[in-house]
Amino acid sequence: MAKTACPFDLSTIAAPMVNQSDLPFRLLVRRYNTSLVYTQMLHPDRLLEDQEYLEFHRRGLRDGLDAPVVVQLCGNDPELVVKAARQVVDRADAIDLNLGCPQEAAREGHYGGYLLDKKDWPVVESIVSALAHSLPVPVSAKLRLCQHTPATHELGTRLEAAGASWLALHARHVSARRRRQGAADLAQIKMLKEYVRIPVVSNGNVKTWDDVVKNREETGADGVMVGETLLANPCLFANVTPDPVRISLEYLDICREHPNTATIQTIQTHIRHFVDHQCGRRPWFNKFRSTLGQCESISEIERLLRVKVQRWRGLKPLSAEEDEDEDEDAGHSDTEGTDDRKEERLGEALATLGLLD
Repeated sequence: MAKTACPFDLSTIAAPMVNQSDLPFRLLVRRYNTSLVYTQMLHPDRLLEDQEYLEFHRRGLRDGLDAPVVVQLCGNDPELVVKAARQVVDRADAIDLNLGCPQEAAREGHYGGYLLDKKDWPVVESIVSALAHSLPVPVSAKLRLCQHTPATHELGTRLEAAGASWLALHARHVSARRRRQGAADLAQIKMLKEYVRIPVVSNGNVKTWDDVVKNREETGADGVMVGETLLANPCLFANVTPDPVRISLEYLDICREHPNTATIQTIQTHIRHFVDHQCGRRPWFNKFRSTLGQCESISEIERLLRVKVQRWRGLKPLSAEEDEDEDEDAGHSDTEGTDDRKEERLGEALATLGLLD
């Protein structure tokens, strides 16, 4: 029997992101008001044929606080997609079909956003229907705008009829070369909401918490999904801008608690995003990126953050004991920290010359 009801809080969602929706990141954003998380897009053929791939993406999935979690799949073969879904459904709260991936690989493999042409709708409907009738969990779909924009709303009604429990719309067209060409057309999300009876999630045009609020007001959507902006600020949905070093250390702690759930490359990329968000224009940032890329372990990344990055910011090195404390210096700007360090060094020099008591 098809599942049509959505049992989840869709208000604040972390989008599926290639190599960035790892378990530690999902757990991190949950601490800061994210109501629902997705895995990265998984490939059915690899889930069925590559045991290492399957084990890696099942590891820690839905354990402890990693729930509810939506597992996203791609593909253009209903039977293959259903078989792959059965490999992970015991660790999923829902299964999502990717109908929005704009990458060249998706074009070549004919999946994701390249299934939005009307000629492919029967296949898409078959996949959603097969998933909805075969699995014990809800099924959803994340899509982009059809090339003929008004057709998007018709496709939405067909996905609903096929058994989708909710839809997430990234209101941009598919483009392999320019994924972020222009602003998302939020009016199309509002219109889709008027066409279907199932929940609709809005994706696009969010850089700040104010954008989240504005997005909800403009679209009337049941929730807001955020991707790249959440990578920069995982506390976005809590309307908090964290200290870049402290949020990085918090993420590293989660990585330690859940070993082998994120590659060192994924960890490095997250740390770079966290630091770039507030320090990307600092003169030392390129040096930081280079040094980060040379780190081979979590411990090396931690030392880089606690010592070098703190000093580059004009702040004292951060000891492990200080992690639980509110360090007033952490809230200073780089300029303020630099001034403090200059005064400290001047004091040390004067003391050496006997000019201070």
